[in-house]
Amino acid sequence: MDNRQSIAAAAVDASKQLTPERGVQRLWEPVREGCYQAASAYLAAEDQFDGVQSPAATAAFEQVTAQLVAATQALDEFYRAHRGHLEESMAMLAAIPQVAQQALQTAEAARDGLRRHQAYGDYPSVRASAAALDDAVVSLQAARGANPVREAAGRVRDAAAALDSALAAAPSKERDASHAVSSVTTRIAAVQTRAERLAPAYSALLREFNARSSADLVHNQQDSRLQIEQAEADLQKAREALTAGNPEGALELTSAARTHLADAEAKVDGVTDRLRLLRHVRENPRAKENEIRFRLRDAQMLAVNRGLVREWGSVLDAQLERIDRIAGTLTGRHPDYWAYITQLDAVSAFIAEVVQKMRGHTAQR
Repeated sequence: MDNRQSIAAAAVDASKQLTPERGVQRLWEPVREGCYQAASAYLAAEDQFDGVQSPAATAAFEQVTAQLVAATQALDEFYRAHRGHLEESMAMLAAIPQVAQQALQTAEAARDGLRRHQAYGDYPSVRASAAALDDAVVSLQAARGANPVREAAGRVRDAAAALDSALAAAPSKERDASHAVSSVTTRIAAVQTRAERLAPAYSALLREFNARSSADLVHNQQDSRLQIEQAEADLQKAREALTAGNPEGALELTSAARTHLADAEAKVDGVTDRLRLLRHVRENPRAKENEIRFRLRDAQMLAVNRGLVREWGSVLDAQLERIDRIAGTLTGRHPDYWAYITQLDAVSAFIAEVVQKMRGHTAQR
């Protein structure tokens, strides 16, 4: 029993270290306690009746024997019930030192790769990956306990793989950076050409439409110009970084330049698109109104078909009144078409929200 108990206890300890959530320790405790009690009973009988031949001694040893047999049987049943998991836990625990050693060997192999490619050692991605690997190795060497060691070894392997990837990607960075600099140079010229349309478009907005229709665009020309200037500054820094042998820095700067150019284009489009939209609505102002009225009718029909008139009928009817009020604002020589558009869009969004709620209400029934 003692031998079997020792084997089972070691396996349970391995399970507790590796997968405590399995709860094997909790199941093991009453089995272990039964073994302890049987062993204690045996030692007590030995102490009391050693060398004694008597009916009392015979009865005591028979009782102890039965208790030992029962404890051993419980021990065997426990081990059989959990044998696969227990033996796997023992094997995994025994392999932990090897897992740690293999992780350290993987780290050293990655460092060898870095030593062979010192030309890329100052690349930010390579430098960061190497530092992360150093930190992971220190953590592994300081780790105690099966799971902490296993997890730390996993982090070392991941960090080594990241360093290998950074080194593998490094040779193409200079080519990519050179291409990016050329691409951004071309795009700046294109955005500058587009930006030339902003001033005439804004002037047309002021001439043709109510001033409130373009009040939110008053700074677009200045903002667009500032974004282009910032892109040009980033591009110049990117060229300098590329010349200095820092293609990753050049790539970051060209990415920033592209962001500024996208913002500049958005400012230009904000003016030109507004002019195009207002002219379109001015040519046929009732088209947008009729479109919203059509959506409202569809929503009202949905309420009728799904038996939701009581819940949503008055809400949808109120939108008809809103549309009528908005349509009545198109008066005077320069109607505020932008307010007309935005208010109708608000009604449309509200109708869409009501439709979504009605469909969700029906689905819950």
